[in-house]
Amino acid sequence: MSDDCQIFVPPSFVALFVAPGRIKPTAAREHIAERYELCEDLAQMLLETARTQRWSLGITTADTLERIARGLPVSGLDLSEAETRWVMTRLAELLGPGD
Repeated sequence: MSDDCQIFVPPSFVALFVAPGRIKPTAAREHIAERYELCEDLAQMLLETARTQRWSLGITTADTLERIARGLPVSGLDLSEAETRWVMTRLAELLGPGD
């Protein structure tokens, strides 16, 4: 990845790579951008699944998110716990209120 990368990585994601009591990330900008792209893409891909589950099963948004969160650790994507939490938070934002 070149230095002129145009990807905006939100501070909420960069914070996943900042150790407590520090202000600078522990990983290179390129690595953080790659991980962000993976996590954002995953949240976007899960959006339709979440909407379908919520509608077809008649469950709440919270129940939908809980079901999806249970499946992420076994997905084989090698997400850290922090990345998984970020994906779920982002998915909740994308879903919006639906209850």
